[in-house]
Amino acid sequence: PDGTMKEELVKRLTVALNSAKKYPNAYIVCTGGGTASDNESASEAGEMSKWMIEHGVDKKRIIIEDNSITTAQNAIFTYDILTSLYPSVKKLAIVSSDYHITTGELLFKAESILRANAPGNEKLEVISNAAWKAPSGSLSTMFQAGALIELFGDVETAFDIYYDNYDIHGLPPLH
Repeated sequence: PDGTMKEELVKRLTVALNSAKKYPNAYIVCTGGGTASDNESASEAGEMSKWMIEHGVDKKRIIIEDNSITTAQNAIFTYDILTSLYPSVKKLAIVSSDYHITTGELLFKAESILRANAPGNEKLEVISNAAWKAPSGSLSTMFQAGALIELFGDVETAFDIYYDNYDIHGLPPLH
């Protein structure tokens, strides 16, 4: 509720930090909007960016996308930022939890393919992934289902799935 990062997000960031050290010339895109009901100024991307800087990443390498609240929106808004402000970026790698990698990769690839068909747009290639291995019993299946439904354009049903998961598991509400 207050914007404090959960253990899973910190574990993902640790994987991202290791990747950032391995590829010191690569940008790092932190994605995710506000999900803290008790702290509207906090965004997931902003908190991730602070963590990366605190752990030695040069802030010039960090790109913040802080408007999305779903993985599909992560892909949409990140594509917009990269193609308009960072046109030299042609390839990307996704860092997430293991259960979420396939969905994230699918959504980013789909967004790139859909956008690349429009005049003047270029395709961004997903070349690699890195994941934190989440413990079993995660919420993965329902969130993946929601993301795929959202990708196919049924945002209302996707959000019903997201909201149900948040309610059932006592997570902070989406807004």
